[in-house]
Amino acid sequence: MDIATIVGLIMGVALIMLAMLMQTAFDTAQLGPFWEPSSMMIVMGGTLAATAIGFRLKEILRVFTLIKFVVTKPKYIMSDLVNELITSAEANKKGPAELENHITNVKTPFIQDGLTFIVNGIKFDDLKAILKQRENFRYKRESHESDLMKTLGTFSPAFGMVGTLIGLVFMLFNMGGGDPSAMGPAMAVALLTTFYGVGIANLIFIPFSEKL
Repeated sequence: MDIATIVGLIMGVALIMLAMLMQTAFDTAQLGPFWEPSSMMIVMGGTLAATAIGFRLKEILRVFTLIKFVVTKPKYIMSDLVNELITSAEANKKGPAELENHITNVKTPFIQDGLTFIVNGIKFDDLKAILKQRENFRYKRESHESDLMKTLGTFSPAFGMVGTLIGLVFMLFNMGGGDPSAMGPAMAVALLTTFYGVGIANLIFIPFSEKL
């Protein structure tokens, strides 16, 4: 598990909550108004709806399955890859037969495929072109997935502003002859949607996209 992600999330939420508690002299009862289901519905519902319009469903579903990679250790560590290449090079020096036997001990599929090509006698330039093309495809796919997560981080503050406008409309309506007691809750919705949108974007979606 990637401890940095877990620690970062816990620390971010904890510091925000601590700052809020300090403002209320540690009276937890005053934090109740910060939970507003309608504001959360506006932000999350609007963000998911806009993303569904802009991307295909299978792409969206795949991104949410990739969140597990944010909280787990990287599958490949550079030092391990270097060691695999060094041992493979040493096996290759002993001859094609030794390299062929060594392939079964290689754990990284990319390196394993490259060694298989070498054993089969492929030309160096062809091998280089094939492996570079594979890496380009992988890079483009993972960049697209990261961009989708970053798009979620762009949409959520925008729909926070939409919620703010909705709250302001209700507040102004009540100022013009409606129920004055409804002005406070309407203003709360206006501010909380912005709070939710900015918080979710900068604490979850954008950092997750960077790690992906």
